[in-house]
Amino acid sequence: MIELVGLEGKADRPIKGFSGGERQRLGIAQAEINYPDLLILDEPAASLDPQGRRDVLEVMSRLRKHATIFYCTHILDDAQRVSDQVAIVNQGELITQSSIEDLLAGTGDVIYTVTLRGDTRSAYAQVSLQPWISGIRSSQVNGHTTWQVRATDPAAAEDQLMSLLVGNGLTVSGFSRQEQNLEDVFINIVERSQK
Repeated sequence: MIELVGLEGKADRPIKGFSGGERQRLGIAQAEINYPDLLILDEPAASLDPQGRRDVLEVMSRLRKHATIFYCTHILDDAQRVSDQVAIVNQGELITQSSIEDLLAGTGDVIYTVTLRGDTRSAYAQVSLQPWISGIRSSQVNGHTTWQVRATDPAAAEDQLMSLLVGNGLTVSGFSRQEQNLEDVFINIVERSQK
């Protein structure tokens, strides 16, 4: 177990000299001593420095081959890195449970970041009227306008958005689709559940 959690070179050291991450990995090794089928962890990487978090998550990834790991965390990036299934709980109520892949594929809006040059007023009015647009957030930086465009229909957005912008005399210097992460999904699901 010491080897599995990456502490083989520290087995002879007193525990009081261990870092927080090393203590956490030692605790996981102790819990695994009898090879349980299920390991339950409460915030296993909370309050650890980035290296300690990385080490604990690597241990959890290795342990997935030997046991089912059930854990809670508020660090959604960690859950995205080491989980197969995620359950989202808000105020004690189960909102959803699904695989990471299904959650990240999502059913919420897709966000496009568009960087523009030119007078955007006419294009803003025209784009915001499209039935597949759920919102546009605009900001100005160094003479460029950047839009965060929320689309309910990615196919329509990818087919029509560029032509609407160029058709209004704008120069498009950047266009990208934001990749969702678990935090985006969580916020989207919780906000929808409260409506």
